Amino acid sequence: MEGIEHRTVKVNGINMHIAEKGQGPVILFLHGFPELWYSWRHQIVALASLGYRAVAPDLRGYGDTDAPADPASYTSLHVVGDLVALLDTIAADQDKVFVVAHDWGAVIAWYLCLYRPDKVKALVNLSVAFTPRNPKRKPLDSLRALYGDDYYICRFQEPGEIEAEFAQIGTARVLKEFLTYRNPGPLYLPKGKGFGHPPDAPILLPSWLSEDDINYYANKYEKRGFTGGLNYYRDLDLNWELTAPWTGTQVKVPVKFIVGDLDLTYNGPGVKEYIHKGGLKKYVPFLQEVVVMEGVAHFIQLERPDEINKHIYDFFQNF
Repeated sequence: MEGIEHRTVKVNGINMHIAEKGQGPVILFLHGFPELWYSWRHQIVALASLGYRAVAPDLRGYGDTDAPADPASYTSLHVVGDLVALLDTIAADQDKVFVVAHDWGAVIAWYLCLYRPDKVKALVNLSVAFTPRNPKRKPLDSLRALYGDDYYICRFQEPGEIEAEFAQIGTARVLKEFLTYRNPGPLYLPKGKGFGHPPDAPILLPSWLSEDDINYYANKYEKRGFTGGLNYYRDLDLNWELTAPWTGTQVKVPVKFIVGDLDLTYNGPGVKEYIHKGGLKKYVPFLQEVVVMEGVAHFIQLERPDEINKHIYDFFQNF
């Protein structure tokens, strides 16, 4: 964490906290849920040492960035608006930047490339593949039909409900449950059952995640709460309504996509076929490489930082 600088930037009507290090072409790192800029700590240090300026914000609703009260303020248009304003402020001298993203950050990165391809030189996206908008069915209807009401995204929908359950389980334990999740199947959170483990059962942390790391996340989530991050899920259907004009649009930015073979996102119905048999390439025509990392679960940049750093560096060297 040596030499990582922190500051707050006013963007799009909110105050956004960013962590940054290095000089050179900007790489914008976008985190997912339930995370923070901190999930990119290994990448920030490594890429800064290789001649890049690494910039990792806490996205709206997370950590030390403002969290607007209105749940409808967390659509892709809001969040991409934040990032465009951020780049205009901190990288005004660079027409385009590199982007690396994971989980919800990856979703936002796909939207950034859809809305403002002029801003992105190349993208390394982790874990979540681009999914084209289905004009015939809202996302939540599809998820409920596929997985039922106990599926985690369905359980996140009712404001305050899952927050109350998380409060009972305890912030640090909730974070441990998410960050150590390795089941390649879907995540279910039945009401009142938590993550399906007895509340006092110890959770063994893997070598790549320390108690200090958990404490860093927990400290920020204790202050900020989970609501901001959960609002991204609560806006899935609103996103769907607002993105109607982009139905059928391709992502026209050079992309490298990386996923772990134990990632729950990779093991959903039809996902592997879509990624490997031309579906993803159809919508992301400049997809240059798909990397499947064996024995790796969802939090890929934490679990295999050195490999991910090399993948990022090698790809961006082409531009």
